Amino acid sequence: MIWLGIDTSQTPLSVAVVKDDQVLAEYKSSIKITHSIGTMPAIEELLKKVDIQPSELDAIAVANGPGSYTGVRIGVTIAKTLAWTLNIPIFSVSSLQLLAANAPYFPGVVCTIMDARRGNVFAGIYVDGETVQEAHMSLPELLETVGEMGQPVLFVGMDVAIHWEQIKEVLGDKVQRANAAFSLPSAAVLIELAKGQEATEVHSVVPEYLRITEAEANWMKEQKKNGN
Repeated sequence: MIWLGIDTSQTPLSVAVVKDDQVLAEYKSSIKITHSIGTMPAIEELLKKVDIQPSELDAIAVANGPGSYTGVRIGVTIAKTLAWTLNIPIFSVSSLQLLAANAPYFPGVVCTIMDARRGNVFAGIYVDGETVQEAHMSLPELLETVGEMGQPVLFVGMDVAIHWEQIKEVLGDKVQRANAAFSLPSAAVLIELAKGQEATEVHSVVPEYLRITEAEANWMKEQKKNGN
């Protein structure tokens, strides 16, 4: 079985091709390049290198958020278009869970974060590989939540660097930080996670933002102001 994995939910771009449980090739980059420009060329180049035609693909796995609104939409749209065109199953995986899978053996709490600006983060909290919570919340709220769990905490994700000083100040000696190599998402790992799930009907795959968009928030404020 040949899988294509795609993650564009953050600045990093990761694409992988896996055949019969063997990773044939993986492309990973944290360079700030617009995913609408770079994703399809990366997929085409990877398939070319492993001498696989799109028609030979058996399944597609995609990270469906949270993350950048635009980034998540691009990855999901490309994955759905390919799955629909090729008539193959599609599997969607949480982008936060994908990062947590970089630390499968940590004896404590694994916390993945993506910066959501204005002191907020998208956060995933996991224990023994099980999801405790995935949410959009303030950083102080997150630190209080994991602090009350009373276990060592490992933070994973490239955006940990943005908040690291505050994290250390609040959690002290109980907190650790994954190194740079394990803070980037891996499309090969994405495929492994997808294998443990059931396929989703292609039109049912949607971005999971964990919060409403700014446009939706502004619309709701306008409706409330107008008494609607």
